[in-house]
Amino acid sequence: MSVHLRQGFGGQAAARLAVILAVACAAAYPTVASAQQKPPAAGRPAPRQKIMIRGFGDFGATLFSAADTFDATLGSSMGLFVGGGGEVVLPSRFFFNVHVSRFQKSGERVFVDDDGEVFPLGIDMKVGITPIEFSAGYRFQPRGRTRNMTPYVGGGIGWHRYSETSDFADSGEDVGTTLTGYHALGGVEYRMRRWFALAGEAQWTTVPDAFGTGLGSASEVFDESNLGGISFRVRFVIGR
Repeated sequence: MSVHLRQGFGGQAAARLAVILAVACAAAYPTVASAQQKPPAAGRPAPRQKIMIRGFGDFGATLFSAADTFDATLGSSMGLFVGGGGEVVLPSRFFFNVHVSRFQKSGERVFVDDDGEVFPLGIDMKVGITPIEFSAGYRFQPRGRTRNMTPYVGGGIGWHRYSETSDFADSGEDVGTTLTGYHALGGVEYRMRRWFALAGEAQWTTVPDAFGTGLGSASEVFDESNLGGISFRVRFVIGR
């Protein structure tokens, strides 16, 4: 908080006013730890800020960047994910978390010609995606009437396990690979109880050069190689 003094005050009066305002600001401005706690009793030191360790579970949907590829093989360009993880929040309001999620859906292998026409091959397959993501970010200080709501932003790196399997696949037809991706996220957490909160979160993820090339490959014909997308999820948080 900054204070600007108008010109025209005498030096002594200005100095006194500055001291008064400084003392008032110091008394009125809460620390991060004491903003949501009762004031300490007279003569006792303020409680020390603590590191918070929380767990969470979530579910949501991802709109895949390779929309035409997923639509051709799985019948939809959107995937449903479930996941969970753990988080550490420092007294400085910076946080670090690890998040593991899972998507799986059955589809069919296809051949796509140069005109983009899709020909099902009658071979059932299962597609699985398992991201393991590490994020760091910052939680903003809630104030006023929105003191139960905490906005936050962050970003990080992830490893995405992608697989395609079929019951009667020939040697080399099944796919299993781990890819590196990057993400940025933001959300708002709503504190419902002392040890429970709900959050709504959006995340943009890029996993470049994820899909290979091949004759009749949907990703090759549609010129889509990114496994990322835009995700929206609801999170259940256990902990302060």
